Amino acid sequence: MNQLLRILLAAVGILAIVAVAAVVYVTTFLDPEDFKPRLTAVVEEQTGLNLALEGPITWSFYPRIGVSVEQAKAWLPEQAQNESAFAAIERAEVSVAFAPLLRGEIAVDGLTLDGMRLNLEKDEQGEGNWQPLLERLAEQGNETAETVLAPASAGPNADAGNLSVVLNIASVEVKNADIRFRDEQSQALWRVQPLNISGANVNPLRSFPLKTMFTLTKHNRLDAEMLERTPDLTSEVNLDTRLRLGLKDEQLVFENMQLTTRTRRSGESDPQQLSLKAAEVVARMGEQQLTIREGVVDAGLRHPDNWQGSLAVSLAFGLESDFAAQTAQFKDAQLTGPDGLRVSGHLNIEKFLDSPQYSGQLTAAPFTLRPWLSRAGITLNTANESALRDVAMTSPIEGDMTSIALPRLSLVVDDSTFTGNVSAALDGTRLAFNLEGDQLNIDHYLPGPETAQQASRGLLRTAFAQTDRTLLPQEWLSTLSLEGDLSIDQLVLAGLTFDDTSLSLRGENGVHQLTAFESRFYEGELTSTGRLDATTNVLEWQISPRVSDVQVAPLIETFSEEASPLRGRFNLEGALTTQGNRRDVLTNNLNGELTAQLSDGAILQTNISQQMCEIVAQLEGESTQREWEPDTRFEQFDATFQVRNGVVHSDDLLITLPGIDVQGEGEFNLNTLNFTTEASARLVDTADAACNVNPRLEQLPLPVRCEGHMGDDKTQWCRFDRSAFQAAVVDLLRNEAGGHLEEALEERLGDSLDQIDERLGEGAGQELREGIRRLFN
Repeated sequence: MNQLLRILLAAVGILAIVAVAAVVYVTTFLDPEDFKPRLTAVVEEQTGLNLALEGPITWSFYPRIGVSVEQAKAWLPEQAQNESAFAAIERAEVSVAFAPLLRGEIAVDGLTLDGMRLNLEKDEQGEGNWQPLLERLAEQGNETAETVLAPASAGPNADAGNLSVVLNIASVEVKNADIRFRDEQSQALWRVQPLNISGANVNPLRSFPLKTMFTLTKHNRLDAEMLERTPDLTSEVNLDTRLRLGLKDEQLVFENMQLTTRTRRSGESDPQQLSLKAAEVVARMGEQQLTIREGVVDAGLRHPDNWQGSLAVSLAFGLESDFAAQTAQFKDAQLTGPDGLRVSGHLNIEKFLDSPQYSGQLTAAPFTLRPWLSRAGITLNTANESALRDVAMTSPIEGDMTSIALPRLSLVVDDSTFTGNVSAALDGTRLAFNLEGDQLNIDHYLPGPETAQQASRGLLRTAFAQTDRTLLPQEWLSTLSLEGDLSIDQLVLAGLTFDDTSLSLRGENGVHQLTAFESRFYEGELTSTGRLDATTNVLEWQISPRVSDVQVAPLIETFSEEASPLRGRFNLEGALTTQGNRRDVLTNNLNGELTAQLSDGAILQTNISQQMCEIVAQLEGESTQREWEPDTRFEQFDATFQVRNGVVHSDDLLITLPGIDVQGEGEFNLNTLNFTTEASARLVDTADAACNVNPRLEQLPLPVRCEGHMGDDKTQWCRFDRSAFQAAVVDLLRNEAGGHLEEALEERLGDSLDQIDERLGEGAGQELREGIRRLFN
């Protein structure tokens, strides 16, 4: 036994001496430079590349056997030698462990690439300079490297495959690599530099640690580097993972992967940070499938203009994708962020390489929308500070690269709930919606801090305020295709309540129609149609409103918060046109005609018939004996309003009271908010006359003049027109008195003028007396 052991040890010793002797012979007597012509010929034969080995080829010896190459360059077949090389490397080294050679195995101990450079280009037709190389490699894929690189002196029967290769590389390192990509199609220049990759214990059976880091830059013009321009985009990328090589199954498995990026655009001081973590990423190369399990994307977003600091959002998801079938499924996705943001759902994608289409489900739990709008640069100043603090939604989602749709949307905005569907083109050329809502208080979302009641009182002033801001995005409307239907059970605007409101909008090629607007409004109805033409340089508007049987008393009380002086049912219809996209321009160009009526009406808490009859009785030296109602019922209130360039004018104002007719005319300038109105009340002898009237007094007018500005104190708007009344009385007295003496008239009138003084204003009676005296002098 001992003898056998000694024989075996001696045999091992002899083999070791032979192996060492062989290595010493190879490294001592064989010149590696002799292999250069053979290597360049093999590379050209297999790839078509023109290889130049400008540096030396050197051997390395114990404890590992290796070879290194320095200063190698390769040009594409169509490239000239004076052009920048397609690929180059400063130094490459590969070494094998010595001990496995004694067992007839090749164990790669280390692989190092230092200073690799790669120049990739895509021409204007989209063809890359690397594509012919890939095609050539595919054609030569069946030939083995061992046979190709076998020494010519070995003869045709040489079998380089007698040594089995054990893939267990102790160290793989790529240092200071530089990759350029020049894209003439997009006029972009990309660069990865420096690229560093390191791995340890690389083998096909177990996972091994892998790290890589590089800086990615992008220029938006091809000559940017020559001009020494700052990159338009800079991103620092780091990858730390464990990689498992499934060579038999043709798959790569990344375990506990963590990918981080810090991206900065030109002009930004702080970078956008992004991190992707995944428990497992499986790339099945043969089946062209990718799976991500327990993926999490954490982002630290920055916007120097709209918010301070970093905005932290996180997206958790799982992914199953099949490149051959062009399908992908995002599973269990959940987006979280500040202010209660929590959006969950799933998404299925088909044909993502040719014409992507997607469908899935999207749900947003209640969150506060206000700060998100602020981050988007939208400043809110709402009357209700709690507006948009409770927003939630859920809906299926579907679409493609050009459109998105929410076919069964359920949306909650504060106290309002909407259901229906919404779809839109991603380029903004199409919008369609069909929504139903229970309630909506628009006053809560109008500019504050006024209350809704204050907003209603200032509605007209706000509506006609001068502003140089455009109201609608005309450029967008000029190309928009619109199909919208909206119905709301109860709508509140400017303190006014609209019930069962519905509207329909239709538009094509920039011409938009309000095909229908209907609403119950204070026991009456509002309807309207309209048209907006955005195809010309100036927006053109048309609207035809109609108001039917609206109760004016509650309407006035809503505006004034005081008891209404009127009651009745208001009716209005007509047509208006205008041009422009600013409020002041729209009012300047407003034209049209409106017809208004007030039926079944009364002036409350004032009996004008009583006052007129008492004045007449005083003029005739008598007094009224009947009992009067507290209100003035009128039979008719009609007016036609002509609108010309923002000025509303009426010359046929008519109010018919029992025994009294009121006629007048007026003008209201929507541009300046100034108004003027003149009206005269006359007694008439009718079947329902309030009192017996001397026929000669039927022509006596009681004139009232109203003028001022909408911003003035309303108590100063209207006054009794003394001069007009005096002139009318003088004319009446001249006809009535005939040749009688002045003293007789004074005695007949007695104290009536003093009482008129009380009703019509101080000094009116004395002025009448003086007018009478002048009349008879």
